Amino acid sequence: MLRNLGKWFLRVLLLVNVVVVDVSPAKEKAACVYSGVFNFGDSNSDTGGLSAAFSPLPWPYGETFFEKAYGRYSNGRLIMDFIAEKLGMPYLSAYLNSLGANYSHGTNFATGGSTIRQPNETIFATSISPFSLDIQIAQYDQLKSRSKDLFESDPKIRNMLPKEELFSKALYTFDIGQNDLAVAIRTINNDDQIRAEIPKIIAQLSSAVQHLYKEGGRSFWIHNTGPIGCLPDSTGSITSQPGTLDKYGCIKSRNNIAKEFNKQLNDTVSKLRTELPKAAITYVDVYTAKYGLISQATSLGN
Repeated sequence: MLRNLGKWFLRVLLLVNVVVVDVSPAKEKAACVYSGVFNFGDSNSDTGGLSAAFSPLPWPYGETFFEKAYGRYSNGRLIMDFIAEKLGMPYLSAYLNSLGANYSHGTNFATGGSTIRQPNETIFATSISPFSLDIQIAQYDQLKSRSKDLFESDPKIRNMLPKEELFSKALYTFDIGQNDLAVAIRTINNDDQIRAEIPKIIAQLSSAVQHLYKEGGRSFWIHNTGPIGCLPDSTGSITSQPGTLDKYGCIKSRNNIAKEFNKQLNDTVSKLRTELPKAAITYVDVYTAKYGLISQATSLGN
């Protein structure tokens, strides 16, 4: 099953080579070559941020690939790792990891439990990270500013820092939003009220993309959210009433909320393509891919 997921992701990554083109006046197609990646997200793409900030993840995390806990909320690689492999670069160092980090090919600002909007809960009570998207963007701004100063003043560490031109040539990836919906489901418990919050959540993500565009970012890769009604913490927390679950055991109402989030996110991405004419923005349908793995679990090897 993991091999099939990796193959699916590589096919999607190849697709971005087709849709990302040069937006110069000549409109000539250009090779899709990225010098690095800057990622913003939650546990779906955290490569060691939360582990560095609080406490290392225990075994058996990482057992199937790294053969030890490696800062990832996974038994192996994440989509971010497959991106790095496909682009021929080392795995992204977490911004919060001060030991052995190398930011010359980009940085990962994602931390497990992160939300798009600022949390009003503590990580110790609810596992929601204090490193929300606005904090991650602030960390990016600091990295960009300090890297330039250090690059000029300290030659000994230049090979560990991103060059100034990297910020305009890198791929900017987003995999965040799932925890915003999870918090809303847990605290609001009314589907109509939850849907009313979605535009506010997506507006903040849109603002982050626009900020990075103003800072020189041009290539954006934005994941939608997965089928949250299929997550174990969802399916294990609700009494199975008739009509509550779909045929794969997922909570239909929660998946419908995720679908509404994704619809509005897709609409926002389309709008951003118009508002940011020099940007290439790819919307990645993670929901369909993950739900496909769940619905075809038997044929894919369970």
